[in-house]
Amino acid sequence: MTALLSVEGVGADHGGLRVLHAVSLAVAAGEAVALLGANGAGKSTLLRSILGLHPAAAGRVLFDGADLSGMRADRRVRLGLGYVPEGRRVFPGMSVRDNLEVASRQGRAGRRDDLERVFALFPQLRQKAAERAWRLSGGQQQMLAIGRALMGRPRLLLLDEPSLGLSPLLAGEVYAAVRAVADAGTAVLLADQSAARALAATSRVVLLALGRVVHEGPSGALPAGALHDAFLGDAHAAG
Repeated sequence: MTALLSVEGVGADHGGLRVLHAVSLAVAAGEAVALLGANGAGKSTLLRSILGLHPAAAGRVLFDGADLSGMRADRRVRLGLGYVPEGRRVFPGMSVRDNLEVASRQGRAGRRDDLERVFALFPQLRQKAAERAWRLSGGQQQMLAIGRALMGRPRLLLLDEPSLGLSPLLAGEVYAAVRAVADAGTAVLLADQSAARALAATSRVVLLALGRVVHEGPSGALPAGALHDAFLGDAHAAG
């Protein structure tokens, strides 16, 4: 498959220390890829580097063949990157509908169509459309954050810890929606520590340990011990 996103040898620093080491991966159009690893493995830094929120110290990011080096995050979004940060970060004083509409770049008709698609994906948001975002549950706020990113009509959706702090039931609902987004043709790269759900919702997996790719392959065919080594290996090395 032709890559929509190509990350080529990306390195990144944080606090004067190298946290990503020559990371390379690819995501094809319409593909869902899980980025897994322990806390501190570099998952969030990689997503932020792809979006242009964290400067890369080495390597490059290509999106649909275009080199994004030096490009601001807002321009990357206009090219078709969507981003849902860890912790959701919805606008708490705004209604659900306003949170969604503020992210649209379409005219009235296009905005209405996009809003309907988000409400079809997340029926709970339709029911809460007039509610202030701060009144939503954590799971509903996560749905709102994903829906807001989708209002920009991304070709690639970057998700950072979508199941963080959610009950198993709500996490399952969020991941079902993520799968539906990918099935509808939007590529997804998601970072999570909830390995089982992430693997079930994706076709491929990339494992990070201490800022390095240690495995890449089909989500349903991980080598024995690969997850254990990626998650606990970081802890042993750090300790």
